[in-house]
Amino acid sequence: MATEAALEPMVDLAPAERIIAQYENESEQVIGLLQDVQEHYGYLPHPVLDLIADRLKLPRTQLYGLATFYRAFALEPQGKHRICVCTGTACHVRGAVAVLDRLRSDLGIEPGTTTKDRLFSLYTVNCLGACALGPLVTVDGNYEGHMTATKTRKLLRRHGLKKEDQGDASESE
Repeated sequence: MATEAALEPMVDLAPAERIIAQYENESEQVIGLLQDVQEHYGYLPHPVLDLIADRLKLPRTQLYGLATFYRAFALEPQGKHRICVCTGTACHVRGAVAVLDRLRSDLGIEPGTTTKDRLFSLYTVNCLGACALGPLVTVDGNYEGHMTATKTRKLLRRHGLKKEDQGDASESE
């Protein structure tokens, strides 16, 4: 039976070594270290977390606890584009569910997952703090307000999803 680490693609540890070296005397700055690692790799690879634990003499459980507690961290490779749908009350009553349903259909994924081609990752949040723009979607941190199913399709195309790749592409817009 293969372990989770064995299923993960090979990771070049040299960049991690350089990042860790910046923090070796500052083990209390673990979150900053994890942020730097994620910025480089796009997620927190398991072999890198193991390397950090070994180098900084920290329990692996502490690192994995931090990585799973904060939503900003990801333990799996992420898509090139991170799409986040606000599902807070103001967005919900203005149609966030329809927007989310269209994204799920067109991308063929559920929130918290990434498309097979690693072009998109889809997430939901309880509030993005811009209720007047609802329903609100962010793509790579950029706010896209007053979203509709039609606008969602156009947004996906702007970020590289081909029309023929969208689910239910025959549906009129």
